[in-house]
Amino acid sequence: MGPRWKGKGSAAKALGDPMSKIVSQLQSSLIQSDAKALLSGSNMLLVTDSLQADLLNRACFGVPITSSEKYKQWFQLGMEEAFYLSHSLKCLKILNKDECLMNDQQLWQHMKSKKPTFPDFYKAYSHLRAKNWVVMSGVRYGVDFVAYRHHPALVHSEFAVLVFSEGDGVANERLRVWSDIHCTTRLCSGVVKTLLVLEINKNGHDVDSPSCVEEYNVIEYTITRWLPERCREDHNVVKSESCNCTISETE
Repeated sequence: MGPRWKGKGSAAKALGDPMSKIVSQLQSSLIQSDAKALLSGSNMLLVTDSLQADLLNRACFGVPITSSEKYKQWFQLGMEEAFYLSHSLKCLKILNKDECLMNDQQLWQHMKSKKPTFPDFYKAYSHLRAKNWVVMSGVRYGVDFVAYRHHPALVHSEFAVLVFSEGDGVANERLRVWSDIHCTTRLCSGVVKTLLVLEINKNGHDVDSPSCVEEYNVIEYTITRWLPERCREDHNVVKSESCNCTISETE
């Protein structure tokens, strides 16, 4: 399933302004301004100027918050987004509720306390972001994330993403029975998306520090429907660097 661009010229516009370039510009801007976000529960609040607000919107980080301030724009960052900017891109500092700077280890522990599956979700998020996919919440479709080839204003999302953790029985309850696979693949087919399962293999490493994430491997599976009226030889498989797997179903 290829990209579904929104309108004539969207593909050319995306090609002329690649996501990697936008994220790089955002990274430089945040570093130069010594940007700091304030921890607020499970989210981070970041105040920006108009240039950074534009870059955050174009790079699809955070959600703008309406305020009465004319020359400042507030953004609410999710946990994976904030940690990616802070730990991976090293362009954002996080302050706790006392406005004291948090190091990576402190932030990591806070994230885990709020969301036990955070290490797996962060690995999945950073894995896709490193490949220049735009990654956003998939709660609307009953999945963990959705992945876009570029900005959602230009293209529809291509993948509905589920995150599994090797050996974690609680996280892996999904898709354990045929009815789950049937419902999920039908839903993805109905919204024209490919189901992408990311299995996080910890390779025996713990989750005590953010450095452990570098030792994790990600195995990619795509799960698509096969319809009886289609020839099996015409069935498309999305290839992965790590693993190729297609599970087919009949009506």
